Order: sequence, then structure tokens, then C-alpha cells
Amino acid sequence: MQDFDVGTRLKTMRIEAGLSQRRLAELSDVPHGQISMIETNRSSPSVASLRKILGGLNVTMSEFFEPDSPANSAVFFKPGDLRDLTSRIYSALEGPQGRMTLQQVGDAKAHNLQILYERYEPGADTGETMLEHVASEGGIVIAGEIEVTVGDQTAILKAGDSYLFNSTQPHRFRNISDREATVVSACSPPYL
Repeated sequence: MQDFDVGTRLKTMRIEAGLSQRRLAELSDVPHGQISMIETNRSSPSVASLRKILGGLNVTMSEFFEPDSPANSAVFFKPGDLRDLTSRIYSALEGPQGRMTLQQVGDAKAHNLQILYERYEPGADTGETMLEHVASEGGIVIAGEIEVTVGDQTAILKAGDSYLFNSTQPHRFRNISDREATVVSACSPPYL
């Protein structure tokens, strides 16, 4: 797969939105210099930082990394129809550790609902920088176990256990076991 140019893509989207670097930094609540460093490819953002910046542009990670994907009005989906949201994220960003696979069902933005099929290999971690975004999210552990931290609460969830929380609370997902964990989750509005 060809490398994805995060800096050029961010600059193009910022200019198309009619925003200066400073204004985008204000809207995203990040330092002005961070936008400049990313756009010139002198810095690679963490997933959490990029989400904040894209929030200032009102676009999802999926839209950022796969801008030319056609709208899909399908109602039913086979495993091969799920949209892989991880392949480009891992080639372009720092932060997450271990291998995670995030696959989306259909067109999340069109329905204002993102449904994900998530797999976390042993040691996978969304990163020490806690995730935060405006949404509500929940999920059910289908197989294995996953450590979920929301604010100051942490729990190890096993198959059949579930979670539901306001995503503005800092949160993190880690697989601290020795086998893969599988989660089906939903988020509204979409954030990836």
C-alpha cells in the first residue's frame, strides 16, 4: 500500500474549509504549531490528536483517510463488505501499540451511527493518551477479554460483558490477555 500523506491531506482539507492554521488550532483545541508541524510532515500526530484536529474540521477519520469512497446505500453486509479503518491509520500515525483491526458497517456518516467490528491482538492498546470525542459509545465483548478505562474507572470485560459511556470522558482500550479480543461497538455520532 502506498504511504498516505497526512500533512498534505490535512492542509488540503483546511484550505478547502477556508480556515487558517491558527483558526483550525483554536477550533481543535491544539497548539497552533502542531498544525504547522503536521502539515509540513515534521510531526506525525497521535490518533487522539488527529481526532481532535479533524473534529475542528467536522470530518471523521474514515473520511480523512478514504476521501474518495463512494456512498453506499446497501442495507445488508457480508464480512468482505466491511470498511477497514485501520490499514491507513497504522501506516500514518503514532500512538496505538500492538495490532488492532477496526471494520465499519456501511456508511456511518449517512446514518449518524458508526458500528464497528473490532479485534485486539494480545498487547494491543489504543495508547497512553486517552481518547476523547463528542459522542456516546457502547459495545459488547464477543470473545476474549479487554481492559476498558473510562475516566477513573477501569474494568476487565470478558465475553458477554458490555460498556456504555459518554465519549467526552477520557477512555482507553487494552488487551492485556494472551489471546485476541473481539468487540462489536457503536458510536453516535461517528468519530473514526
